[in-house]
Amino acid sequence: MEGYGQFCPVSLAAETFARRWTPLIVRELLAGSTRFNDLRRGIPAISASVLSRRLEELTVAGIVDRHEDEQGTRYVLTPAGEELRGVVEQLGIWGRRWLPSDYREQDLDPRLLVWDIHRNVHLDRLPGRTVVELYFTDAPAKQRGYWLVLAPDGADVCLAPPGGEIDLRLRCTVRALTEIWMGQTSWAAASRTKAIELTGPSRLRRAFPGWLKLNPFAAVATGSA
Repeated sequence: MEGYGQFCPVSLAAETFARRWTPLIVRELLAGSTRFNDLRRGIPAISASVLSRRLEELTVAGIVDRHEDEQGTRYVLTPAGEELRGVVEQLGIWGRRWLPSDYREQDLDPRLLVWDIHRNVHLDRLPGRTVVELYFTDAPAKQRGYWLVLAPDGADVCLAPPGGEIDLRLRCTVRALTEIWMGQTSWAAASRTKAIELTGPSRLRRAFPGWLKLNPFAAVATGSA
């Protein structure tokens, strides 16, 4: 791996951490993903070969440990990797505060959005197992439909109908739900303008917004605020 040829700790750290995709891989590991396929679901645009290569580099650098179990390989941050939590958080805070928040079309990814949402749910507020169908009207054809399977003991994302009754159906654009998720507009405001349409039993429609947390960086004031 080519380096910067400097003894400065910033330079030495950047040789590992600042490589393309690496901060996002660390972000996903910090968020709790440990399996290769889950890491890819949190970084949909990365290729399998690049992810494998970056995980190997992080392992050699002492940032990630590999553990084998009955289900295959788990990737777990070492103490050195866990210490990057503050770096990743500050990077996100800086990006939220100072970079434009009027998202470019190429940055609106429904796959990441749904994956991010599913791991930020108030599980203790759920009435029981609830299946939510999400349909993004403006996404590429193969990325329009998702199913959130929510239950008090966990949440999952399905790319095909999971079977059984659909309790709620959410129809919206990727941008509309992203702006709600990032705290740039409220659920009520988006509903009033028909940017999102939620159908299903009224008690579930009323409760659904309260089940969802916001993105961890949503509370950070932007530079234009």
